[in-house]
Amino acid sequence: MSRQIVLDTETTGLSAENGDRIIELGCVELFARKLTGNDLHIYFNPERESHEDALKVHGLTTDFLRDKPKFATLANDIVEYLRGAEIIIHNAAFDVGFLNKEFERAGLPPLRTFVGEVTDTLAMAKLVYPGKRNSLDALCDRFGVDRSNRTFHGAKLDAQLLADVYINLTRGQDALLIDVASNEPAQGTAVVAVDLSQFELPVIAAGEQELAAHEAVLSQLDKSSGGRTLFRQNSGNAVA
Repeated sequence: MSRQIVLDTETTGLSAENGDRIIELGCVELFARKLTGNDLHIYFNPERESHEDALKVHGLTTDFLRDKPKFATLANDIVEYLRGAEIIIHNAAFDVGFLNKEFERAGLPPLRTFVGEVTDTLAMAKLVYPGKRNSLDALCDRFGVDRSNRTFHGAKLDAQLLADVYINLTRGQDALLIDVASNEPAQGTAVVAVDLSQFELPVIAAGEQELAAHEAVLSQLDKSSGGRTLFRQNSGNAVA
C-alpha cells in the first residue's frame, strides 16, 4: 500500500509563468487512509511581493516571509519527502504548475517524474456532484468537516481539511460492504466479498398507471423517429 500525501500551497498570485512564487507548502501524510503525523509545513521567502488579492486570501505579509528560507534551498528535501507517494491536491493543475516552476528554478525535474501519481479531488468531486459547487469550502460543508478556525487560507490547514474531505469523498460503496461483512474497522480500500444470499431483496412490480405512462413514453419516442425505433420493429408493432 502506497503512501498518500495531501498537499496544498499558497502563492503570491495566480501565474507561475509570470513570476508568482510559492510562499507556503503544507503536506499531510496518509497511510492505509489514516493520518500518520509525518507532515511537512514550510513558509518560503518568495523574493517578491504578494498581489493584493492573494494577500487578502492567505494573509502572509512580506515582513513575515522575509526571514524564511528560499524554496531552492529545501527543494531536494521536498522531493525526497514526496518521492513515490500518491499526491492528492484540490485543483491539481494550479499547485503542480507552481511546484514544477519552483523545481525548475532549483534544477530539478517536474513533480510527476518522481511521485507515484497525482490525484485531483476537484475532478473527482465534479464527477460525483456534477453541476454543484465543489470548492474545498463547499465540500467541507457537504461532508460536515469543521472549518470554523479557518480565518485565512493556510496550506497546512487546507491540506488537513482536504485529507478529511478525501476520505469522505472516497468512502463509497466499498465502505458499506466492508461494514456489512465484518464488525472490524475498514482497513485501506480493500473490497470485501459479501454473500448477497443473506439479504432478502424485495421485488416491487410496476402498477397499471406506471405501465401506461411507460407505454406512452415509448409510443412518443416511436412517433418522433417515424416508426424506426428498434424496440417497436423487433416486437412487430412499429407505427405506420
